[in-house]
Amino acid sequence: MVIAVVGVIGSVLVARVSAPRPAPAAGPPVDGEDDRGAPALEVSPEIWVHMSGKISALEAKVDHLAQLVEQQSEHLTRLEQLLRQAMRLLRSAHKRLRSAGIEPDPVPSELIPYSID
Repeated sequence: MVIAVVGVIGSVLVARVSAPRPAPAAGPPVDGEDDRGAPALEVSPEIWVHMSGKISALEAKVDHLAQLVEQQSEHLTRLEQLLRQAMRLLRSAHKRLRSAGIEPDPVPSELIPYSID
């Protein structure tokens, strides 16, 4: 009988230890913890100011580079327009030379895509 009582008590204790524990009641986060219960990162003001300055400098550089890319893109578009115009003039000059019986110099293959309107 003593063995049966010890067995029942032992099984109750084992069941209690292995049972999942209930989650703690949700309350306001403890100081130093974020919403998920993990400790929040704290940064010293000196590091924060330093890194904020670096980020601001990088943002300014990216803005400047974006402006340069836009300017160069506009410049490239204008150069391509001028090249297409020059190729139209060249085609017309080639037609006149052929009609006069003179064979014009060949157009470099790199410029052929710009001769198409």
